[in-house]
Amino acid sequence: MNLLVKRIEKLHSRWNVSALTAEDLYKLCSDHDIEVLEVPLRIDGFYYSVMGRHFIAVNSSLEPRRKLFVLFHEFAHFMFHAPTGSPSARFHGIGRRCRKEREADMFALCALIPKPMLESRSAADLIDGEGFPESMVLDRSELFKTHGI
Repeated sequence: MNLLVKRIEKLHSRWNVSALTAEDLYKLCSDHDIEVLEVPLRIDGFYYSVMGRHFIAVNSSLEPRRKLFVLFHEFAHFMFHAPTGSPSARFHGIGRRCRKEREADMFALCALIPKPMLESRSAADLIDGEGFPESMVLDRSELFKTHGI
């Protein structure tokens, strides 16, 4: 986990310090030459790389907070799991839950519900007042309890 956090620190963003926004996400994607495609999908989204170009596809019909979570999740696949030197297509975000999916969830959860927000508000306030889904708040709380981030 510490290695992932060190990689994230190189982004020079406010990750896990203050809540990141759609503007922050699109700036990160622009800085890293990632094209974001909002299209109708049967799944929430996925990251892929083809011939050295990077793409995030996200379901255009998702509600805004879910869409932002998915976008940060897929950006994390770029940060942590992007293929190197392969001319073929590689996809992330399709299939079973594995370590890579949990790492991407961790990145997205901390981007949207940073540690100071988690420490200063109750779960009920995050759910009822901020509008976060209960499952997201529970997952974020568990991440904090388990890893302290």
